Amino acid sequence: MKVSDLPGRHSLFWKLACLLVAFCLLMIWLSWSWGRYMEERNQFLSDEARGTLARYAAEAEVAWQRDQRVGIDRWLQSMELREAGWVGVIGGNLQSLSSDPLNAQEIQHLTFLRGLDWPIHKQGRPWLRVPFPIEPAAGSLVIELPERFLPGKYRVFWRVITNGVIPGLFTLLLCVGLYRLLVVPLNNLREQANAWRADQLNVRLSSGITQRPDELGELARAFDSMSERLQSTVALQQQLLRDLSHELRTPLSRLRVASESEQDLQSLRERIGREVDGMQRLVEDTLQLAWLETERAPLPDEAIQIQALWEMLTENACYESCCPTGQLQCAVDASCWVRGNLNTLAQALENILRNAIRHSPKGGIVRLDGRRDGDYWHLWLEDEGGGVAEADLERIFSPFTRLDGSRPGDGGFGLGLSIARNAVQRQGGTLWAENGQSGLRLHLRLVADDSAHSGAFAGKPVPTVDVCRPQIV
Repeated sequence: MKVSDLPGRHSLFWKLACLLVAFCLLMIWLSWSWGRYMEERNQFLSDEARGTLARYAAEAEVAWQRDQRVGIDRWLQSMELREAGWVGVIGGNLQSLSSDPLNAQEIQHLTFLRGLDWPIHKQGRPWLRVPFPIEPAAGSLVIELPERFLPGKYRVFWRVITNGVIPGLFTLLLCVGLYRLLVVPLNNLREQANAWRADQLNVRLSSGITQRPDELGELARAFDSMSERLQSTVALQQQLLRDLSHELRTPLSRLRVASESEQDLQSLRERIGREVDGMQRLVEDTLQLAWLETERAPLPDEAIQIQALWEMLTENACYESCCPTGQLQCAVDASCWVRGNLNTLAQALENILRNAIRHSPKGGIVRLDGRRDGDYWHLWLEDEGGGVAEADLERIFSPFTRLDGSRPGDGGFGLGLSIARNAVQRQGGTLWAENGQSGLRLHLRLVADDSAHSGAFAGKPVPTVDVCRPQIV
């Protein structure tokens, strides 16, 4: 595996790896430390047992030092009242220091004596040897371990605790960590998806999830982005439907009045034709705006010369509006090449130009200018219509927004600039407005093309641009 194939440092992989490694190290430490502690508790004599047996050895040594065998005999008689098992005192040569000699069975036991620090593995009560504390070479206490001192009374219980309960608790903690790390964010994503299913598109994930730097954080941010996109798309479609129904009421009312009037057939046909053309243009523009808002497939792009595109658009605009050619000026030279889709960019620039012509006074100049700005071309189109209020500079790009009271000229449907902005944004550009010295100035920022200046328009007649409108199947 290459180093480049490893996950990033904020990846969820490293969090899971650290959690599992910490869990494994904790279990290893637990099995070693706790196991060692329980081994001492279950296989070795307790401190109480060791202290009692050492005290017995001290008493036997005192009895020997005082009265020799007689003292040992009296002490052994007292021990019969305190301990039920066998008790004896032997010398360094494994001979009894009492008056009673050792029998064969007792001598055999002396060959398997244990010390106080030895583990107690075998079943039953082992025999222990406890040297005299002052003079160990003088003798030792030999005693059959009392029943109450046997270690490991709760051996099965502690094995269950050590090998079952404690690992289970730590595994439960691991599961809780994994749940908080993985399942809780997934539950939040599921709740958001359920909210979408219930048409609650305004539901957003908490900042604790969206700000995570790992894959789940990326997924949460994608969910929120998708939710915002869905909400804006649905809101736009609902708004377009309401605005379209409102805009269609007026021409439909005029058609009803015309159909009930007494005017001649020729005038009636002209009136119906104008109203139908207006409604058709309204529906087509609305459908195109809705298509631009929802369609996200990449558009085929090519090199486009702005000067040649402007000449084609101004020729059509002058023919339709009877505007003199000298009023539509272009200060952009032939080196201005941008990258984009020809039909979509032509539609956007045409809508901007028509808006400028519509709101310019008679004889007003419409001028296109621009400059190179890094990897982009910054273009601006300015008219002499007096501009708009500062508060309306962004609102003019909303669908069905008309400011005919603030600027002279006949109003359209208020869709041209909305279509233009969406068309420019689909090509990686931006479109915004500001008030210039004499009128409204619309700015376009388009991706520059330096690969070739022999593209669609170089050295050949300008092609006719067919601005495609969406087709609803």
